[in-house]
Amino acid sequence: MLIKRSPDLKYADITPRNIYLNRRKFLYGMGLAGGVALAGGTLANLVSRSVRADARTKLQAMSGSPFNTTEKVTPEQIVTTYNNYYEFGTEKDQPAKNAQKFVTSPWTVSVEGECAKPRKFSMDELLKLATLEERIYRHRCVEAWSIVVPWIGYSLNNLIKLAEPNANAKFVAFESYFDKKQMPLWGLAGIELPYVEGLRMDEAMHPLTLLTMGMYGETLPNQDGAPVRMVIPWKYGFKSIKSIVKIKFVKSQPSTTWNITNAHEYGFYSNVNPKVDHPRWSQAKEVRLPGFFKITPTQMFNGYGDQVASMYEGMDLKKNY
Repeated sequence: MLIKRSPDLKYADITPRNIYLNRRKFLYGMGLAGGVALAGGTLANLVSRSVRADARTKLQAMSGSPFNTTEKVTPEQIVTTYNNYYEFGTEKDQPAKNAQKFVTSPWTVSVEGECAKPRKFSMDELLKLATLEERIYRHRCVEAWSIVVPWIGYSLNNLIKLAEPNANAKFVAFESYFDKKQMPLWGLAGIELPYVEGLRMDEAMHPLTLLTMGMYGETLPNQDGAPVRMVIPWKYGFKSIKSIVKIKFVKSQPSTTWNITNAHEYGFYSNVNPKVDHPRWSQAKEVRLPGFFKITPTQMFNGYGDQVASMYEGMDLKKNY
């Protein structure tokens, strides 16, 4: 592990305050604050002994993927206890606590709008629609932290082709599930709900764009977007909408939750770009969890530029952030 001494550290290298505070909560919960481990040893040992409260199912018959990164996978315990899911709380540790009773079965996803074959899909139908792949993707949050996760799903274009969008379909709009009774902290979220997102049609059709049903060999935990979510690895994490109930083909660029909330800070495209800072912090480096310091250089398009950069040729990526 690379440790920088204080004279070498710059302001941009320090973990943003909200990340630091929430990581401290995680470590205190694991008995590791201050660098002192519980009797029994390493973080990896502790993670392997952790007990999840959510009910999950093993996913079978998965294929490998040519899209995998070779970077070290983030411990599952971190990915399932450090989440952005404002419907269940704005603190990173709240979704894992507050989403345990979230009902995700039965579940349907409506595919509609500018297409020849609109219909509703059950989760069983979605799971059988195409061969599931385990894809180890980098995942970069706009708050300057990143993780590496073995997501399970298949390219969204499998579903799009089945719906047969027509020539008017220039964008794809997504909507997440929202229920005030099941999400009692919704009023503190500070955003309009239900959560909505969108992609340009070529982005949605790109093979990297993953319709995701699982992670770490099992179905998704509630706090990570069960039962079905998007993962778009070259964009900041808030674009990867959770708990999807509607996919709609539309003519015009759709509204997106964070663009509605604060267009100055969160643009429609939200491609990972180390050269465009968030107004309140630098995006040049990131904290690779479970680390603390911003010492990992952020890559353009999160390292997926060879596959996706051609979609943005001629665009001003600072204006179209």
